[in-house]
Amino acid sequence: MNRHLKRAGLFLGTAAAALGFYLTVIQMTGNFATVVPGEVYRSNQPTSADITTYAARYNIRTIINLRGRHETANWYKDEAAAATSLGLNLIDFPLQADRRLDPATAAKLLTVLRDAPRPILIHCRSGADRTGLASVIYLARIAKIDEETAERQLSLRYGHIGVPFLSPTYAMDESWEDLERAAGSAS
Repeated sequence: MNRHLKRAGLFLGTAAAALGFYLTVIQMTGNFATVVPGEVYRSNQPTSADITTYAARYNIRTIINLRGRHETANWYKDEAAAATSLGLNLIDFPLQADRRLDPATAAKLLTVLRDAPRPILIHCRSGADRTGLASVIYLARIAKIDEETAERQLSLRYGHIGVPFLSPTYAMDESWEDLERAAGSAS
């Protein structure tokens, strides 16, 4: 029995270390991914150099910053300066990863995603939770991709850990479920 517990502990420890390594690597590499080629891309907080690269490589016209406007923060000053120098639209749309979206905010986000000049780069701090929700909304409601495929945007692949009662960012999963229920009742 003791030997089995040691093996289980070793396995769990190794799995946790591997997950931690993976999450660190995706953050260090920008957590950049294509949502819809030529339309929407996602990342963690981009540096000025990242913005320049993404704008050149993917013809980005709009950045949707889900962290909100933070005029005194260096990351925000750098982002705003890069957007201005490249002639990009910068839309500040503050969300909190640990809070469910209310219906009015969800409707505003859908409008922003639908109406912003494309291609769009969506980001938050880590590119996992708020960015995942915005990407799901874009895929399911605007690009009309099936919901199972769209929901992959809120997954461990991008660093999102949506575990009820254990993960505060499960609020993004709950927000998506609320939006699905609202769409179902509107049909």
